[in-house]
Order: sequence, then C-alpha cells, then structure tokens
Amino acid sequence: MTDSLLLDLTLPRTLDRWVSDFAHTPWRTARVEGWLFEGAPARRAAEQRLASAGIQATLRSSYKPLLHYFLEEVDCADLAAATVTYPVHPNASPRRFLLEAYPLAGLLPGCTLRFEPGTADLNYQVALTLKDGRQVSARVFAPNRIHTDPLGETLLSPTGWLRTTSPSEPLAHSDAAFETDYELVFARVLQTASEHPWPAQEPYFERLDIRVDMPGIEQALAVGHECISTPEALHEDIYFSLLEVFQRRSGRAAHDRRLQPGQIVPDVRSSHASPRLRIGLSRFDASAAGRQAGPDVSYQPLEQLGTAPHADRIAAEMQGLGGRRFGARSRQGRPVHGLYQAGPGAAVLISAGQHANETSGVVGALRAAQALQAAERAGGKAHFALIALENPDGYALHGELCLQHPRHMHHAARYSALGDDIEYREQPPLYEREAREQALALSGARLHINLHGYPAHEWTRPLSGYLPRGFEQWTIPKGFFLILRHHPGWQARGRALLEQVCAALGQVDGLAAYNARQMALYECHAGELPFDVINGTACLQSESSRPGAPLTLITEFPDETVHGENFRFAHTVQMSAVLAAVRAWQDIAGPAA
Repeated sequence: MTDSLLLDLTLPRTLDRWVSDFAHTPWRTARVEGWLFEGAPARRAAEQRLASAGIQATLRSSYKPLLHYFLEEVDCADLAAATVTYPVHPNASPRRFLLEAYPLAGLLPGCTLRFEPGTADLNYQVALTLKDGRQVSARVFAPNRIHTDPLGETLLSPTGWLRTTSPSEPLAHSDAAFETDYELVFARVLQTASEHPWPAQEPYFERLDIRVDMPGIEQALAVGHECISTPEALHEDIYFSLLEVFQRRSGRAAHDRRLQPGQIVPDVRSSHASPRLRIGLSRFDASAAGRQAGPDVSYQPLEQLGTAPHADRIAAEMQGLGGRRFGARSRQGRPVHGLYQAGPGAAVLISAGQHANETSGVVGALRAAQALQAAERAGGKAHFALIALENPDGYALHGELCLQHPRHMHHAARYSALGDDIEYREQPPLYEREAREQALALSGARLHINLHGYPAHEWTRPLSGYLPRGFEQWTIPKGFFLILRHHPGWQARGRALLEQVCAALGQVDGLAAYNARQMALYECHAGELPFDVINGTACLQSESSRPGAPLTLITEFPDETVHGENFRFAHTVQMSAVLAAVRAWQDIAGPAA
C-alpha cells in the first residue's frame, strides 16, 4: 500500500508515435528504419500499418540486435558456417558486443561459428555460408549512445535509433539516436530519486516502490534457461542504478554493500498500453511479517521440491531437526531460525539464503542437515550449526515478485529490507546478522559452508553499459562452481578442501556434463574461464581477512529462475557439496578446528 506517491506518469509509446508521425501523405514512399525496445510481433504489426500508408518501414530491436538478426532475418537451419566480426569500442569492455550476441553460439549447433574482433564502428559484419554453398553478407547495426551515469562514469549503452529518407522531402532525412519510451521511463526513475529531498541519514525510506507497465520483449530461447526479457532487464537496471544513486548520496564508495537506503522494489510488467510509471513510498506493514512467501509444498519431501518452499515449511523443517535452538529477528520482524547440533567431529557452519533470490541452497542446506543427523544416529560425528534462511525479508519479497514473473532473477530480493548485504553489516542493530554471530560462537566452527546461487540465464543492464557493473563475471552462466576464501595461513587447508570436494562432486550424476556445456558456451562469448577447473568444477581461491570463520566455502549454482527437475538437480548438487565438504573437513581440520 503506497503511503506517499512521488510520481504517476504516462508516456507516449514510441512505436505508436512513429506510426502516427509517418503514416500520412507527406511521408508516402518514404523509407523508415527504426530500432527500439519492443518485440517482433509488435514491430511487424507497426510495419504493416505503415505499409498500408505507403511507407516502407523496417523496425528492429535495439536490445541484442545481432541475436535478433539471426532470430528474425536468417533461416538458421540452412547455415553451414558463419563469421561475425563484432565491434570493439573504447567506451566499452573489449568483449561487450560479443557478450551482447550471447547465446548465439548455442542457437547454431549445426553451424561452424567464428567470432572476430573488429573496430569501433558500431556494426557487426556478418558473413554466412549456406548449406547449398551460397554466400550472404550483412551489416547489423548496434545503436548505442555515449552518456554519463549516476556515478559520473562514461558509458556506451544501447539506445533507440531512427533513419528516415523521403524522395519528396530532402530535409526530412535523419540518422540519429532516438530516446525511446523504455529509456525515458528509466531516466524519469533516476531523476525522481536524484531530486527527491531524502532524509540526511540512512535508511532513507522503508520501501521505495517503482511500478512500470509497458510493452517489451519476453521471449524464451532454445538454450538452457535463456530468454530475452526487457522487463527483467529494466528491473535490474532500475534496482542497481538506484543503489548507485543512493551510494553517491551517502558518500560511500561505489558498490559498498554496507549501504542501507531501505528496500527498493522495482515491479516491471508487460502491457500493450502506453507506458505508465508510478513511484511511491510505503512503510513496512508489521502484520505482513506473518504472511510468508512461497507456495505450499508441505506435502512433498524435500528431495522432490521443484520450487522454493514456503517460509513456514523451512521453519517446520528446522524445528524437526534436533539440536539447540538460536536465532534472531529481521528488520521487518521475521524470525531467523538457527540450530546447533553438538558432536565429536570438527564443527562447520552451514548457511543459505543470504541472497534471498538464490533459493536452491535453502533446500540443499536442509537436506544436508537431515543427512548429517541421520549419519550421526548411525554412529557418525555430526557437529554443525545451521541457518537455512538468513534473509527472510528478502525471501518474502522474492515470493511477492515471483507471483508476476516466476522466471525473472529479481535481484531486488538479493539484499535485506535495509538494502544492505547481511554479510557486510558491521554496526548495530545487527538484526539477521546476529544469527550468524551466534552460530559461530556456539559451534566454534572454523569452516563456513555458505550456499549461494546466481542467474541461470544472462544478466544485463542494457541502459547502463549493458554488462552488470560490479558483477561482470556473473553475466552468463558457467556451471556450478566454488569460491574458497581463507584467512592468512589457511591457504593449504583451503586448497586441500577444494580438491577433495571437487573429487566428490565428480561423482554427482550429470554434474560434469552440465558444467562442461555451460563452460563451453561461456568461453565462446566471454573468453577463457578466469577460474581453475578441478575435476570438472570451476574454482576460485583467494585470501581474505573478513570477520568470520578462517575458511569459507561458497557454492554457486545457476539457480535463479529454475524450476521443476532443474531445481531438484540444483538443490541435490548443493546438498552434495555440503556433505562432501563436511567429510573432507574431518580429515583436514586438525587440532585447531
């Protein structure tokens, strides 16, 4: 419920405006080429309306133009080979336009595809060889603009574009960037946030709601979980750009995860009407804390869950496990449940749901805890602390957003209701972070197994330079992988842990082939994998002096947006990683643990 409305604005739809502007007598016989952020059906319909007025129009997508060229203008089944020379521009990373072509390599399985770097000219050069031997060449324009973002950085970003030629009106010729409705909505969001008189201190609000209804592209692709979604991309751009606006306002450094602006909630929905933008402030409804997110799957065993469970189910599973209870309260008043199982073995802390849109780890952690307790009853050495859901406020928001878009990433649910990353919270009140502090104190764990996920399909910020700034290495999936962070002096034990866990993961049915497929596609578009690969699993090890256990093993499964059998596979892999790490740790820990 919005308490204070900051903006309610309806904008002209760019596609309708172009039809209206050109579909009259002075433009008859003209040639119009336009690029904008709309799907193929809407663009084809507009072309037909213009054709009926005597206008020859070709309307293309500003978002991922090379991919749309192959989807809309090439019969890919007839291709034998293709060479694509992609732009390399000084205001973008060298591989940006190759990444923007993703996942083209996965869409042409019977075609020999080669990518070559080109010049700063914003055109892809395409050379095609058909199966009958014919050669086809094309130039595919990638409309972009150079601009300055809220952090003061110069970026090159996709934009609308309009080219017109008219035999009867020589002065009507144009070839220039055109600010589309998609871009205008984004600009008005940033303008409103930048100009509003916010309080002097964080948090600036309890909840900032940004509701957008507008036409766009929502198209699944026949490669893994890939899709083209301009509503999802706008959600990502709004969310992270607003974090950047408030970081600058607070005086913090860019990407400081301690920033606490409040809960930022972009809700971007597809419609066929003119774009509408509403921005409002609301307070947290304390009564909502009991209305938890997620479907009711209480009747299904954990191993059968095909989607993230209701928070009540998570609490019930925690209650069903033995051990000592501990916990904390979230900023919005939700419980953070923890348990400590004492035992003779080397202690570990198992946690999940720090980033609440990464949900497979929650189920994986619960399944692992059940398996450890079953092993303990059979004479094992189970000794662990468990927090299966560290960020219940974010988890509730994730469930809310998934009611509209179950296959979107929803990074607005990544952080806490304060807007910060729980792990980086340093000052009281600690809220959710307090549960982790209790877990480490109770268990004395020197190993923290922290289960995470990341996007199962491409992650972009098209209006902010295309790549997700600060998260560039996460823009496309690269399989299940591990990150090992260690305190000074713990490097050898960390490496030994990685090697033993990767050896065990090599035995998980289907995982090696899954990783190999994703890594191969990653390398086609992003280049060589910047990680070590141990027994088929990518790994990254680094030294860190952050507070916490001397060793932190972070799992990363591309789980955002996956459901059904894919989700079951994800939480099975997460569980397997936990159990492998616990087993390995018993041999590696030594007296210090």
